[in-house]
Amino acid sequence: MNRIKEAFKNDKKALISFIMGGDPDIETTEKLIFALAEAGVDLFEIGIPFSDPAADGIVIQQASVRALEKGCTADDLLNMVKRLREKITAPIVFLTYANSIFAYGKERFMERCADCGIDGVIVPDIPYEEKAELAEVCHKYNIAQIALVAPTSKERTEMIAKEAQGFLYCVSTLGVTGVRDEIRTNMAEIIQRVRSVSDVPCAVGFGISTPEQARDMASVSDGAIVGTAIVKIVGEYGRDCAEPVRQYVSRIREEMDTL
Repeated sequence: MNRIKEAFKNDKKALISFIMGGDPDIETTEKLIFALAEAGVDLFEIGIPFSDPAADGIVIQQASVRALEKGCTADDLLNMVKRLREKITAPIVFLTYANSIFAYGKERFMERCADCGIDGVIVPDIPYEEKAELAEVCHKYNIAQIALVAPTSKERTEMIAKEAQGFLYCVSTLGVTGVRDEIRTNMAEIIQRVRSVSDVPCAVGFGISTPEQARDMASVSDGAIVGTAIVKIVGEYGRDCAEPVRQYVSRIREEMDTL
């Protein structure tokens, strides 16, 4: 969890990237992490492929299918993170779903996460009211249980923010993940509500696809999360995706650094 705090301590805004683990294969995922690090990513979010990713749009759904068809498992990704930890010092978090954790065994899963160097987990299908399902075991292994707030959270925003760990994932758009031409939600208002009760870092995600959108969202928060747009490039280039992704994310980093 301390690595997450460090990612938000710099003068610059935090750039968070999402990729689907195992898409198109584990070897390419490892190359992608290094390419993203070179591009200036501050925190890595890795999806564990799941057959029914309810919070994700078609691009990430397809990436999950590709990874599963290649036989990618949670153990494969845990082992990969352990290898990465020899060279990568930035925080790494998993995005996964409750069924995957409980099928693996929540105690065993968090213990392995801690052993491999995972800093936090994002579980979008466990709402705030049910966070106790994982809270104790996350605390035991010092794994941040990263919460989400959405435009519909309203009065729950302050309640969620008060207990947020690591950083707060601020969802910019209703619906599932996916590229948006325009983000119309008043994120400044949501961030203000969070900051009225907590100093937890806030990062905005869902829909960010251009350097300008990333800059605009980071300007009212502590960082921007870019996912679907990266996963789309991976889908287009396959095993040759590392360099196109690096170039794309470098442009986002440059734009965010103008703040």
